[in-house]
Amino acid sequence: MDRFFMFIASGGGSGYLPKAPGTWGSGVGVLLWLGLRNLGTGGYLAAVLLLFVLGTVAAGAAEKIVDRGDPGLVVIDEIVGQLIALWGAPLHPLAAAAAFVLFRLFDIFKPFPVGWLDSHIHGGLGIMLDDVIAGIYSLAVLQLALKLFHP
Repeated sequence: MDRFFMFIASGGGSGYLPKAPGTWGSGVGVLLWLGLRNLGTGGYLAAVLLLFVLGTVAAGAAEKIVDRGDPGLVVIDEIVGQLIALWGAPLHPLAAAAAFVLFRLFDIFKPFPVGWLDSHIHGGLGIMLDDVIAGIYSLAVLQLALKLFHP
């Protein structure tokens, strides 16, 4: 079961890639979006919710397995956050790139309450929640930009 949890938590192993594992995880999120976006709103949100629940359990287990709080190799949180950022985005490279950059910025700079959640809620839920909020912020900014600049 440990291998299964580590596979999920590490985003299929992308969390083990060198330098900036969160960025690799976000990239996996973009690739998953390409496959999930055709499920329709209900299917997409169900998939994201399932990944959130599975990710919460797997991230908590990964902390125990590696005996370290919020280990860098855990990137399921970035995957879920990136999927939230991309919800409803048009299939266009510029939209995907904007969602990717926005999510990475919100994840790195952690504006309130992202940073607060990151430092005050621990375990699998704490690992996941800050990225969910960063994803929501990214989603809001991307959708606003699309409304303002897309005919």
